[in-house]
Amino acid sequence: MQSFIDPAILFFVFGVFAGLIKSNLEIPPAISRFLSLYLLMALGLKGGFALAHSGLTTEVAAGLSLAVALAVLIPALSYPVLGRFLSGFDAAALAATYGSVSAVTFITAIGHLESQGIAFGGHMAAAMALMESPAIVMAVLMANTLRRQQSSPVLLSSSGAGVYACQTGGGMPTLSLRKVMHESFTDGAQLLLLGAMAVGIITGDAGKAAMEPFSGDLFKGMLAFFLLDMGLLAARNLPGLKGQSPWLLAYGLLAPLVHACLALGLGWLMGLPQGDATLLMVLAASASYIAVPAVVRYAIPEANPSLYFGLSLGLTFPLNILLGIPLYTEVARWAST
Repeated sequence: MQSFIDPAILFFVFGVFAGLIKSNLEIPPAISRFLSLYLLMALGLKGGFALAHSGLTTEVAAGLSLAVALAVLIPALSYPVLGRFLSGFDAAALAATYGSVSAVTFITAIGHLESQGIAFGGHMAAAMALMESPAIVMAVLMANTLRRQQSSPVLLSSSGAGVYACQTGGGMPTLSLRKVMHESFTDGAQLLLLGAMAVGIITGDAGKAAMEPFSGDLFKGMLAFFLLDMGLLAARNLPGLKGQSPWLLAYGLLAPLVHACLALGLGWLMGLPQGDATLLMVLAASASYIAVPAVVRYAIPEANPSLYFGLSLGLTFPLNILLGIPLYTEVARWAST
């Protein structure tokens, strides 16, 4: 109940309500974009200041290595499961969606931990950045393998996502993974996060004191405003879930819990503290609805966007925001005692 009386969460609930009753309330896209960039910049600064204070420790290395391991394990395990009730291309797209991460879910978890007075490592922001791309690359490889098996030459291009395919001598498509990696690591939002983290590391405590009003005092209010917009967006995507397979809906509800349990087990083996274990669970349980759909839409045009976008934003995102984050926090507390 404490999570529900958090102002940021209540604004998310209000946004869902306003969207469901078809209110004309909306946040202009430019404002929404600004809020997203602000939150990423503030998060990067927070992480950088914390890393400057703690330095590179074995705990930091453990957290980052677990994040990379989960980013590879989750799509690898999800793809064969999804392939039992979806086409290969839809399974690859969903595996990428749930193998990547949601920055908004992560930022909301940061706010929750801060309100609860639970310490966490600033390096977890870098863990989030590391977890975004592996699933995308794996999905592209999966889709390319399927096309080769089907012997159906395809020429793909994307001006927005930077994913390309070219015909080989045998007439089979070959995706430029170099281009995929370039777009993944130079994406504006992710680059801002890493750049702000670098600034925080360089400036240290002096930078933290100078930027405190920006990265500290304003953070909670900006998060509440942004979650209002996300609530409106989630409500608009709920109708897209009508008529979907019960197995697919079950996956959208259960997969985050399974992935969180996997992260908890690995975190427990490595002895992560409660705050870091919670954030690792949140990252593993979240699903991307921005970066992955932008790439998958062009890289895997055979996949149905309403499946991977509607499921991640309409079902998994609200589940994590309303129930998942407080649940993961309590489970991590229990496991760390």
